[in-house]
Amino acid sequence: MNRNLDGVYFRVRRNGKYENICFSDLTEGEMKQVMDGKGEEWLKNLCVILGETIHRIGDELDIEGA
Repeated sequence: MNRNLDGVYFRVRRNGKYENICFSDLTEGEMKQVMDGKGEEWLKNLCVILGETIHRIGDELDIEGA
């Protein structure tokens, strides 16, 4: 199920056709593939976006880790 939570989309090929898929909906292999060869700054920016997304979801659902 694609949840489209983080808003960071990548064009990946699935079942013979290309789709725009949110980073958090990619398989682990697809995640590694889209990150392969990216620079440090690019990876830092991705981490910031994902961290902000996790924080927002926690705020919206009023949840926190143990």
